[in-house]
Amino acid sequence: MNGQDPIQKHQRKKVVVGMSGGVDSSVAAYLLKEQGCDVIGVTMQIWQDEPEELSQENGGCCGLSAVDDARRVAERLDIPYYVMNFKKEFQKHVMDYFAEEYLHGRTPNPCIVCNRYVKWEALLDRSLALGADYIATGHYARIAHLENGRFALQVSATAAKDQTYALYNLTQRQLSHTLMPVGQYTKEQIREIAEQIGLPVASKPDSQEICFIPDHDYASFIKEYSGKELPKGNFVDVHGNVLGQHQGITHYTIGQRRGLGLAMGRRIFVKEIRTETNEVVIGEGDDVFADSLRCSRLNWMAVDGLHGKELEVTAKIRYSHRGTPCILREVGEDLVECKFTEPVRAVTPGQAVVFYLGDVVAGGGTIL
Repeated sequence: MNGQDPIQKHQRKKVVVGMSGGVDSSVAAYLLKEQGCDVIGVTMQIWQDEPEELSQENGGCCGLSAVDDARRVAERLDIPYYVMNFKKEFQKHVMDYFAEEYLHGRTPNPCIVCNRYVKWEALLDRSLALGADYIATGHYARIAHLENGRFALQVSATAAKDQTYALYNLTQRQLSHTLMPVGQYTKEQIREIAEQIGLPVASKPDSQEICFIPDHDYASFIKEYSGKELPKGNFVDVHGNVLGQHQGITHYTIGQRRGLGLAMGRRIFVKEIRTETNEVVIGEGDDVFADSLRCSRLNWMAVDGLHGKELEVTAKIRYSHRGTPCILREVGEDLVECKFTEPVRAVTPGQAVVFYLGDVVAGGGTIL
């Protein structure tokens, strides 16, 4: 299929494929079966205790409709299929984290922590306990085993769909037990394969929203989930002058322009969120650019750390960022400073910064 090379060393290996009910993970299961693997399909039950109608509506990549689609794909591929309960892990590592970060004025990336602690750590541990050799997903990324002995993510064959940014936090152990068979294909090729073999999800659209907040109303979710309603406060300019009243810091993120409710007669943006004074700082275009950042909660891939040396890399500060060259240096324990060669827009605390050496991930961390 489209020039795919069978991976001989994985033949007859038992692989648990995380099946979201989408076309990518479905084709991943097919490709691995074609390569001779003993494939088992698993959908991770993460939806919480709520009415069935709401679960179907809010399920995103792992809801009840995903189970129906994944089961039909498994039947078509003639592979065993199971649903595993990961509700507790998802609530602890994703939903609790998401709410807590916003309550502290940061903008979290729930997909990154879900990948690390639920889709990998929890699923891998359970799969290995069942005798599996690997887990596999439908992510657009590749895994490289480097000459220095380390495992690292390598960008996918199609830059338009590359998902290495959201996977930078995977550990060496997790990478060594992971297969990502769709990483060498384009999205169009994956859909073509799905159509050729008659998969019922060949034309299914990609999921775009955060799975547990399909209406994108983060502030309402946080209020309902945490039971906390944050007070209104002041919008201020960079000089401290009061411009108006904001609706609570959970409504805002760095670089935001829409929904501010301020008639300034010019384009304005959120520059900073000050939780200690409950202020949202407003600036103009140039005010939201920075030439450096600091990050912690570091995870290293292609290298095992800086060890006191500087490292030149390309850094992405959000999924859609094209990447900007920068120099990394240690400024403390689990603390790295990134100096960019040109200013970057909207450095956002809570988001990830991911470092690339060529086409492999060197590591990454959480922006402070």
